Amino acid sequence: MASPETEKSPRISVEVAYALPQRQRIISLRVSEGCTALEAVKQSGIGNDFPEIDPDSADMGIFAKNLDGKTMPLPNEYVLREMDRVEIYRPLLADPKEARAKRAARAKAARSGDEAGDEAGDKEKSEEQD
Repeated sequence: MASPETEKSPRISVEVAYALPQRQRIISLRVSEGCTALEAVKQSGIGNDFPEIDPDSADMGIFAKNLDGKTMPLPNEYVLREMDRVEIYRPLLADPKEARAKRAARAKAARSGDEAGDEAGDKEKSEEQD
């Protein structure tokens, strides 16, 4: 039986989501109105399925908007609204700027190699014509 406090406190439906490349989990739950994103993550028990999650230090967002304390409040300050989805983000394996720079350098090297190969092929063709 629910306590009188629970019955008086309006509840809202929210989701907590976490994904790995090979599996994901979205947990639907009802929380008290006024619940923060951090509280919902803890109440969801998602850490039981993914022990690597530390709710107190994990990056989180609401529908891909980062709860970073700059454009959006921090997870322990953001008060959830009906149907919000709290997303727990995995740490990045590489700095996106560095990864892009490496891809660009590889693409440039590949283009340079192709151009050198094309020049050698053009030289062979002109020698055959002589």
